[in-house]
Amino acid sequence: MLDTTGSTISDFVAKAKCLEATSFCMIFDLRSRSLQKKTDAAAMEYDVRKAEVAPMCTSYEPNPHERFAAHRLFQAPDFDYKREIYKDYTAPIFRRGEGGWCTNPATFGMVPRKRIPAGVRPYDTMNARAETIGERRSFSSAWTRLQLCLIPCRAFFEPNYESGKPVRWRINLASEQPTAIAGLWRAWEEPDGKASLSFTMLTVNADTHPLMRRFHKPGDEKRSVVVIRPEDYEDWLSCRSMDEARSFLQLYRAEEMHAEAFPLPPRAPRAKPAGDDQPTLLD
Repeated sequence: MLDTTGSTISDFVAKAKCLEATSFCMIFDLRSRSLQKKTDAAAMEYDVRKAEVAPMCTSYEPNPHERFAAHRLFQAPDFDYKREIYKDYTAPIFRRGEGGWCTNPATFGMVPRKRIPAGVRPYDTMNARAETIGERRSFSSAWTRLQLCLIPCRAFFEPNYESGKPVRWRINLASEQPTAIAGLWRAWEEPDGKASLSFTMLTVNADTHPLMRRFHKPGDEKRSVVVIRPEDYEDWLSCRSMDEARSFLQLYRAEEMHAEAFPLPPRAPRAKPAGDDQPTLLD
């Protein structure tokens, strides 16, 4: 409420105008923040529409601790991680830092589920299409900044439909040596002020690849992750331009790869409550 005690009419008018201007700025600021949130949400919705109908690689086996001698450039991770990595799981990545090569924990999927705003339909960012990487908000910033990484990997999994139903297959190098997949990383600020990392795998068209064209649903575009050869690790992480980085986004030679059916083990039946011998519709 405006205090007019001891004020002249001109003072009163001046205070009223000041209050009006302050109120306008507060309303404008609130509307601007609301508009920014809507803009961010709209951009994410655009990413949802542009996302692949069927993501390429959604799970893989990271390189185990005992086999990191194959990646001599990089330190072995000093943190634990699962034997198989799925969306939002933490796994090691290699990247170039200010002090040299880094081995960091990062979560699989460029935009972790907890970072998707309320009201935006959840979507997957485990894979980034090389052809549209500069168009999608989820990846374009990391791509233009050349935030390149390597994902140490022993094998990855894809569905094969040649039997008429999806069967999980395991794909690795014929030499059985650990390898690394090309990816992008980004940083997130946590509530405590510390930074966390996330990553995505880069994919390319594989319609003509003798091996990778055998995976995913009939009629769907065939895709493949990009496997980087050990002799190219330094050059990939040291790219100085997007054109240079694109030169690495090639299919791996099929004769140097191996694939076999690798179904998940059947799920163990759920335990019944003690004393409940009556079968249910879910048993």
